[in-house]
Amino acid sequence: MLAELRPETPGSYLDRLAEETTVNGRGMTDYGLPAAPHERMPLLVRRCLAYACACLREAREEFGDGQVKAYVSLSFADTEEGLLTSNVTFCTPLPDVRPYIADLERVTDAAVVEVSVEDCIPGAGRWFGCSSAGCAGGEAAGV
Repeated sequence: MLAELRPETPGSYLDRLAEETTVNGRGMTDYGLPAAPHERMPLLVRRCLAYACACLREAREEFGDGQVKAYVSLSFADTEEGLLTSNVTFCTPLPDVRPYIADLERVTDAAVVEVSVEDCIPGAGRWFGCSSAGCAGGEAAGV
C-alpha cells in the first residue's frame, strides 16, 4: 500500500513492526487549517480518519488484508506555535511481534485511536463510519 515510501536501502530495525512503522508513519497534512485548537481539531481528525479508512479499505480490497490497523494520534506539536498535529501509522498485528501501542488506554501525551477496516463501514454500529465522501459520526469522539 505504501511501498513507494520504502527507503531504497533498508535500515537496521529491531523487528518487522519497527520497520513497518518507520516506513509508513506520516504526519497528516494540515496546511490551511485554522490555528485555534477548537477550530483545527475537528478538521484534522476528519482528515485523518478519512485517510485511514481509505487506506484500510484499499488494503482489504487490493491485498486481502483485513487485519491491518491504523493508529491515528492527535497532540500538540513541540514547537513555538504549539499547534495541534496528527499522525497516521499503519501496521498489522503479528503473533511474534510486540504491539505498536501495547496499552492504548495508558497513553497520556496524545489522543490515540486504533482503527480497523470494520470501523470504516457505514452503518456498522461503530463509533464512526467513513465512506468515499469522508467520515461521519465524529460527535461521539468529541469532533
